[in-house]
Amino acid sequence: MPSTASPLDPSGGSPDSIVFGAGGFIGRSVVAELLRCGRRVAATVRGDADRLTSWLASQDVPLGGLSVVRADITRTGLGLPPTGLDGVRDVYNCAARFAFGLSVAEARAANVTGALNVLDWAAELPGLRRVVHVSGYRVSADGPADGPADDTADGTAADYRRLGAYEASKKEGDAAVRARARERGIPLTIANPSTAIGPGQYVGLASLVSDLWHGRLPALPGGREVFVPVVDVGYLAAFMTRLPEHEETAGRAYWILDDRTPVLPDLIALLARHMGVRAPRRSIPVGLLRRLPRALTGVDPETLSFLSADRYDTAPARAFAEKAGLSQPPTETVLTTWADALVAARFGTASTPTGRCGYQDVAGVRTWLSGDREQPGHVLLHGLPLDADSWTPTVDRLHASTLTADLPGHGRSGPAGTGTLDGWVAGLLEPVTTRPVLTAHSFAGGPALRYAAAHPGAISRLVLVAPAFLQNPAPRLLRTWAAVPLLRRLPPARLAETLDVPVGRTADLARPGRARALVAALRGAHGRRDELRRLLERIDVPVEIVVGSADPLTVAVDVPVTTIDGAGHFPQLTHPAALATHLEAKVGCRSAG
Repeated sequence: MPSTASPLDPSGGSPDSIVFGAGGFIGRSVVAELLRCGRRVAATVRGDADRLTSWLASQDVPLGGLSVVRADITRTGLGLPPTGLDGVRDVYNCAARFAFGLSVAEARAANVTGALNVLDWAAELPGLRRVVHVSGYRVSADGPADGPADDTADGTAADYRRLGAYEASKKEGDAAVRARARERGIPLTIANPSTAIGPGQYVGLASLVSDLWHGRLPALPGGREVFVPVVDVGYLAAFMTRLPEHEETAGRAYWILDDRTPVLPDLIALLARHMGVRAPRRSIPVGLLRRLPRALTGVDPETLSFLSADRYDTAPARAFAEKAGLSQPPTETVLTTWADALVAARFGTASTPTGRCGYQDVAGVRTWLSGDREQPGHVLLHGLPLDADSWTPTVDRLHASTLTADLPGHGRSGPAGTGTLDGWVAGLLEPVTTRPVLTAHSFAGGPALRYAAAHPGAISRLVLVAPAFLQNPAPRLLRTWAAVPLLRRLPPARLAETLDVPVGRTADLARPGRARALVAALRGAHGRRDELRRLLERIDVPVEIVVGSADPLTVAVDVPVTTIDGAGHFPQLTHPAALATHLEAKVGCRSAG
């Protein structure tokens, strides 16, 4: 972890660049790009510096040239130390308030007053080469950056009523920054990016993707030609950091976006296919949305101005990118990778998991996978109503590589369709070239046992954790279709109590079809209990069972049983260290030849 000392005593030399808003989504990416290019960077933050440094470290960014300093752009002088920054040549203002529902005062403090404060501070630098100011793509980028905008915003109350505080303040700030740069002779370049996307971006378009994934998007806002352009945040950061290196970019403004972004209906359809959910087929005109109550539509009025068919002149940005040797990554890859990151972090409500994760096709099912698809030491299948994340506390303690996945129709995976769960398990393990330990919890013990019986040479050992077919059955109510509406209506805490699972592990049941899939799975599993017990008696693969002392077997078996003292039905959640120690001892899985 780098020192968070002020540049008053820089160990790696005086900073040559400063990034305001370094703790934000765009700002931190600019810091990362500058450091990768060998620059000495002062990164300004208002809050916890460790958030920035931890994120940079997680991205394998070299941190030797980094200094983190406190700053507040809403204050004259920015609250920066009086010395130590005289060597700064390039100033990047990525600081802004990007949120809907702001008051006028809140929006103007950062997006207008704050932007001007940064310019005034930069104007006093003895070796200033450039100020790169991040504006917005919905404000004018016509004309020189150091001249007046074609559509000058005067910050009137009418602007704020019509556009909302966020967009009106960005528009006013754009015009104010141009005017101040002209007055003070500041070398300015304005970046007008569209919606920057990448892991960690949870606002704006992300809320639409969230509604899609949760089944709360019955119709698309706007018409067929609505264009909500995106840009990869890594490309945007690279573009911005190259601007000061080219003298001709001074006094210019650039629309930075991906022209290949599909129109909104096609964009949503693409993500729906990727995530295995249904895309809406209807749309609601923007004019109608403006007239309908927000309580009915669920649409924030401030977002409606972004639902436009407008296009933008990106030729100058494309010409500069070519000169700088930059190219945008494939649009579909950027969108689907971002969607995976959104789902992995539960749209910002959970921490972003480490390691590889995302959607892949398994036996015709859009399946959420995490880990090593080809050479895992462990393959772990979750029970109900959990998902693959229920294994995370255990996986974090294993030394061998792992593969986990959400079962079809459960967690984040798409519905099973016409396939069988046994076929899905076989498809999941088909690319595996090792002989892993196959571990299955509760309900998943059935398909895991059948796979082991059919493919005895594919795994080294089968571990059944709290196997449901050897324990008391699920309550009769949960095995009737009457339970489906009940599961949908119960509040989270009561739902967790009814299912006897830890609180916070039932969120996915609110998604369309999930409650029904749970009841169907419980009904099907109950009818195969005797079949599974007979299969266990004749299987050739080494089998072990792990249970908690508070959730014992109710059927005697002739296989080794390990009991974890104090655990119940979910030892992977309550006693992960004990379970991991047991599983780690069972790894006998390398090349299957």
